Amino acid sequence: QEGQPIYLAVKGVVFDVTSGKEFYGKGAPYNALAGKDSTRGVAKMSLDPADLTHNIEGLTEEELKSLDDIFNNVYKAKYPIVGYTSRRILNEDGSPNLDFKPEDQPHFNIKDEF
Repeated sequence: QEGQPIYLAVKGVVFDVTSGKEFYGKGAPYNALAGKDSTRGVAKMSLDPADLTHNIEGLTEEELKSLDDIFNNVYKAKYPIVGYTSRRILNEDGSPNLDFKPEDQPHFNIKDEF
């Protein structure tokens, strides 16, 4: 909605892409990526609804390299990190992911209203 932040997740990291509204806002070219973990779509450079998922199974080495490059050189370099998806923090059964260490994650600033 107009006036609301625009979030998208890549590799389980939630970015505030509001400053890129012309890319991710309503009617913008990459709006399909917003509001979900679109890791596969970013890796494949695809807006196909089937690719707008966190699932990276079956991606080629080239697609995985592209994913890492875009994650580091676009999203982490340009947009604030506002959180993490539950898939990064929790196991499939909902138990805590003991391998998740907040101190090893990309840094994000907690906004004043939280």
